[in-house]
Amino acid sequence: MLDVAVEEARAGLAEGGIPIGAALFASDGTLLGRGHNRRVQDGDPSMHAETAAFRAAGRQRDYRKTVMVTTLSPCWYCSGLVRQFGIGAVLVGEARTFCGGHDWLAEHGVDVTVLEDERCVGLMTDFIAARPELWFEDIGEVP
Repeated sequence: MLDVAVEEARAGLAEGGIPIGAALFASDGTLLGRGHNRRVQDGDPSMHAETAAFRAAGRQRDYRKTVMVTTLSPCWYCSGLVRQFGIGAVLVGEARTFCGGHDWLAEHGVDVTVLEDERCVGLMTDFIAARPELWFEDIGEVP
């Protein structure tokens, strides 16, 4: 499942964007939707990877048994989306370069797994080194 999110992150980077990818899966592993951060490409600050995957999945009757897979720990905005719609599990590629809301999600009953996948760490480490101004804009910090 993480491979799909990594593919999306790489696609976003190739487009000149921020390399964060996500995918929403049904409990049986069926891919429901996938996407990547498109803040730069679309000029839309709300188009995070998890949001893009969620939108691509379309309406679902029940999200409790779905799994959101993301290459990076979800920010508060995306963590709120997970809580709002009751997504049951989140699989995080890495939380070294950004420790978002995954602990908060776990504290509120979401099944969270953090993998610290080296592909995900490498994508973000390289990106932050190359484009620190864009990274700080993305996380809402002014260096």
